[in-house]
Amino acid sequence: MSTKNSPSDTASTRPVWLIAGPTASGKSASALTLAKALGNKGQSGVIINADSMQVYADIPVLSAAPSKIDLKHCEHRLYGTWDGAEACSAADWAARAKAEIEEAHAAGKTPILVGGTGMYLKVLIEGIAPIPEIEVEVREQVRAMDTADAYAALQIEDPLRADVLEPGDSQRIARALEVKRSTGVTLADWQQAKSGGIGEEVTLHPVILMPERQWVYDRCDMRFAKMLDDGAIEEVEALLARELSPDLPVMRAIGVPEVASLIRGEITREEAIAAGGQSTRQYAKRQFTWLRNQYPPEWSRIAPDDISSLLP
Repeated sequence: MSTKNSPSDTASTRPVWLIAGPTASGKSASALTLAKALGNKGQSGVIINADSMQVYADIPVLSAAPSKIDLKHCEHRLYGTWDGAEACSAADWAARAKAEIEEAHAAGKTPILVGGTGMYLKVLIEGIAPIPEIEVEVREQVRAMDTADAYAALQIEDPLRADVLEPGDSQRIARALEVKRSTGVTLADWQQAKSGGIGEEVTLHPVILMPERQWVYDRCDMRFAKMLDDGAIEEVEALLARELSPDLPVMRAIGVPEVASLIRGEITREEAIAAGGQSTRQYAKRQFTWLRNQYPPEWSRIAPDDISSLLP
């Protein structure tokens, strides 16, 4: 991967900034600060969404999408691009993000990727494994297995993958087992054949926002309460009226189940705020773990108010 410290000849004229961080860490504000700083240097920034919930047009409030004022300050892409009835996968998003980056570069602009969805960014940068479609019969058999039995089978059929997974991680265990049984090749071997990533085609300027945890958790609580006042209830009412499948990502977005329970009269407003805040804090905790373990140690890790200091 080319970074600002080691640009290749072909990538040096194709800069891409990346701002990642846990929810409520100030990523959107940092992106606007960076775009302004780039503008002061005669460059034009384009902010490209890398948040798996901000892609949906149905939940701008609950997903903390940029405000109308923010949108006026800088060009934004891939916000509210998908309808909630259509699931957006990491591969779907990466394909669109790659096209937006290419378009920005063609126009002489600097793309600024912003979001906390680690898998989206990983697929965009590293590419995706060309795993064939899993046989339906194999998938049904594996998914019907008890997690303990599936893990025991994985220890025999793909011991290397089993060693890195928690015994209770049912989703990843099932995925590894179905890939091995359907294709005869381990998931790790498939991942060695990743393709389509932009990591070697651009000069990446990665920034990881790592504020103090309690500060983030406090913001999670305050932000969810404000969302209810700013239209989150109306958003969920509109979603419920559409009778979408409960399995769709938009229906499982943080805040949607809690607000739906409030609308149905199952919980009080105070209970909804408490539950929504807790769900958001738990999500932030998982993001902190991902940011600590999944991204290279040489990537800059800073406080949110230090973003412009990294400009070359």
